[in-house]
Amino acid sequence: MKHGRKVPKLQRDASHRKALLANLVCALVEHRRIRTTLAKAKAVRPLAEKMVTLGKRGDLHARRTAISELRQPGTVKKLFEEIAPASKERQGGYTRITKLGQRRSDSAPMAFIEWVDSFVLPSAKVEEAEAEVVSAEAPAAEDAEPKAKRASKKKAEAAAE
Repeated sequence: MKHGRKVPKLQRDASHRKALLANLVCALVEHRRIRTTLAKAKAVRPLAEKMVTLGKRGDLHARRTAISELRQPGTVKKLFEEIAPASKERQGGYTRITKLGQRRSDSAPMAFIEWVDSFVLPSAKVEEAEAEVVSAEAPAAEDAEPKAKRASKKKAEAAAE
């Protein structure tokens, strides 16, 4: 009998399923919202919420447990520093599943899974991000200028000297 065995198998063996769910949680942490099938979204929700609960604990054992589950230390760092503090007041239900309808190719039901609490970057990280955007825009403006215009400017400067 299958009493108490409610793990969605997703037509995969145990190791493949564990790796799939870990990768989906990592994608959710990185992108804050992912589009996947409804079955996968429902399967990943418990693991994602357990990881946020570990992040709220925040001790070394919780961090190592999360790394052993997700296998990506950088993602665990982002989870513990950004996502878990945003959900500090919430007692559970950290994710939301929104149904999207059928996929065109195979009519699989699709869904978004996303974090309920929108989290804000700390002010220092926001300033760094703005500085990166400004520095990234300056070289892009020079590269957007056609070579012919740059050559004509150089000729004009040379003639002025």
